[in-house]
Amino acid sequence: MGTKNLSVYNPDSVPDAGEMRFGVVVSDWNKEVTWSLLDGAVKTLKKHGATEKNIIVKHVPGSFELTLGAQFLAEYDDLDAVICLGCVIQGETPHFTYICQGVTQGITQLNLEYNLPFIFGVLTTNNQQQAADRAGGILGNKGDEAAVTAIKMAALQRDIEK
Repeated sequence: MGTKNLSVYNPDSVPDAGEMRFGVVVSDWNKEVTWSLLDGAVKTLKKHGATEKNIIVKHVPGSFELTLGAQFLAEYDDLDAVICLGCVIQGETPHFTYICQGVTQGITQLNLEYNLPFIFGVLTTNNQQQAADRAGGILGNKGDEAAVTAIKMAALQRDIEK
């Protein structure tokens, strides 16, 4: 079974984001990929009603720094969700494994500690082509998927808190 297109979804299944505030933390490492993810996420948030002023974008040096950048956003701004965007490409050393594990565990920990949706929009690929395919290429844009997830999780939290 092949990978599905990350940008294909039913727009009618996505709640209105007009009253929501989003933080987006993006890694500048592999920026040709991560900035494409950022573009996809912001466009998708706006498509579903989020305004420019309610989308706060912050840059961090690499994917490992996403968790602390996301924590800073959660602590210093009133947000409905934080989207974490990065890209880690397999190399010849175990660095890939350590970074991926650290970011995954860090984002999971933030979700639980802050009672706020932190969305994992980090590509973990074997090569540059796989990353490009998932950052606006033939498999869509993981940024789109992350934005839809952020909206849905923020709406779920709002619905439960009513």
